[in-house]
Amino acid sequence: MTAAQPEPVPSGQEVLSLRRGGPTVQRVVLGTRLRRLRESLGISRDAAASAIRASDAKLCRMELGRVGFKSRDVADLLTLYGVHDPDERQEFLDSVRRANEPGWWRAYGDAYPTWFEQHLGLEEAASLIRTYEVQFVPGLLQTPEYAEAVVRLGHRVADPDAVARRVALRMSRQELLTRPDAPRLWVVVDEAALRRPLGGTEVMRAQLKRLIEAAALPNVTLQVLPFHVGGHAAAGGPVTVLRFPVPDLPDIVYLEQLSSALYLDKPEEVDHYLAVMDRLSMVASPAAESVAFLERVLKEM
Repeated sequence: MTAAQPEPVPSGQEVLSLRRGGPTVQRVVLGTRLRRLRESLGISRDAAASAIRASDAKLCRMELGRVGFKSRDVADLLTLYGVHDPDERQEFLDSVRRANEPGWWRAYGDAYPTWFEQHLGLEEAASLIRTYEVQFVPGLLQTPEYAEAVVRLGHRVADPDAVARRVALRMSRQELLTRPDAPRLWVVVDEAALRRPLGGTEVMRAQLKRLIEAAALPNVTLQVLPFHVGGHAAAGGPVTVLRFPVPDLPDIVYLEQLSSALYLDKPEEVDHYLAVMDRLSMVASPAAESVAFLERVLKEM
């Protein structure tokens, strides 16, 4: 049996290709590069943490890209890992600077919980976004009026300005679907979300029209999961899987809860949810039939 080869470290060019994801993805990529360097040398996490005067838990969060980086810490780790070439070290330190820059969504910092910020950056950098929604139309396809109804449902005591800020953030997120390097969006939406009269009849009519328009975009695939399918693989709730244009950056599963979210990137967990999404897309109505379904629901209103 041959010895296992160390995972390849993402190149500087790959890091540059993900700049559009802002600091979130920069942190993930930088953490991944540092982790793979450490593992390729057989250095324990405890030893690496000690070299930067940190706890094992802090180094773990750094390697997962869930905290900011200090240039001094990265420089010390590079020395420990034997990275002495000035140009290579500078490339890493430039990544630190980009990882600490604020993303565009920081302008809406009062409009989202802290646990959602990572999703904003991952969404911005993704090349493929696969999502299943059971209760609501996916946020990337909501109209302003529908989005307001959703926001008010979850924030009954929010003042009008706060509601408007949350809606504005959601509309800003949608701009990624029509940019030149737009990701592919593959949506499976449960019939329940289309039948629930959120915001009233006129709001729902406009929302259905928006879905029909979105389905015509070349980078959007929209499928409806009708009631007659019965039980299905994703009965537990909404799921989003994000894939990135750099092969060495793993897919990430996003599971949103009422007051928090889970971000999963372990291969066995991601593979499980990818299999779930594949089964959903197989039992859901094909794209053309889904548009016809939306048109029928619209006529019924």
